[in-house]
Amino acid sequence: MKHTVLALDTSTEMCSVALRVGNQWAQRSMLAPREHSQKILTLIDEVLAEFELGLADVEQLVVGHGPGSFTGVRIGVSVAQGLAFSQNLPVVAVSTLAALAQQAIRLHDAKTIVSAIDARMNEVYVAVYHHQAGLAKPTLAPQMASLTALAQQPWWPAGPVTAVGTGWQAYGEILAAGASVQILDDVTLPLAEDMIRLADAGLPAVDAADLEPLYVRNEVTWKKLPGRA
Repeated sequence: MKHTVLALDTSTEMCSVALRVGNQWAQRSMLAPREHSQKILTLIDEVLAEFELGLADVEQLVVGHGPGSFTGVRIGVSVAQGLAFSQNLPVVAVSTLAALAQQAIRLHDAKTIVSAIDARMNEVYVAVYHHQAGLAKPTLAPQMASLTALAQQPWWPAGPVTAVGTGWQAYGEILAAGASVQILDDVTLPLAEDMIRLADAGLPAVDAADLEPLYVRNEVTWKKLPGRA
């Protein structure tokens, strides 16, 4: 585990930054639709200043690489690449859907989580996670689907489900389709601090040049991940 880690995410309406120095944290998050490029570097400067550090003191970068707004995802990845190139830093890319599930675990000790982000026009980005040793582990990989496709496919996890993300705020009744669901109104957008926790769990770091956005196209396979029941 790296001692000083900086995370950023601009994939959704939320512009979020977190800095962990040892066991201490500094965080900034704000709703900034269409203003990410103007806000993100200021937020990074603020969390670094809170510890009287500079970018040269950061040992690892973490970035939310989607899915979400195409423009927001590109901004986050581009900023992370620029920072990483300037300091020769490794970058860990984290899914926004996984970060939402991790937030649900952190705040509510959720067990089975369906993350859904509103993709507009009756479509959502969706993934399923389970709680394992304090971490969100995927059972259904991130994908984009229409509400119609979701209603027709056998993707829903067994047992009680905790539901998070803007997709549930927009289409909760349709997504639930009568299933046992607890929709968390306080977990709607991903936060950078949860991305750091997921990066700690062993997600691979890549060179800045190899960092890629996770757009997730509408190619639904509904295959569970290997080794999942």
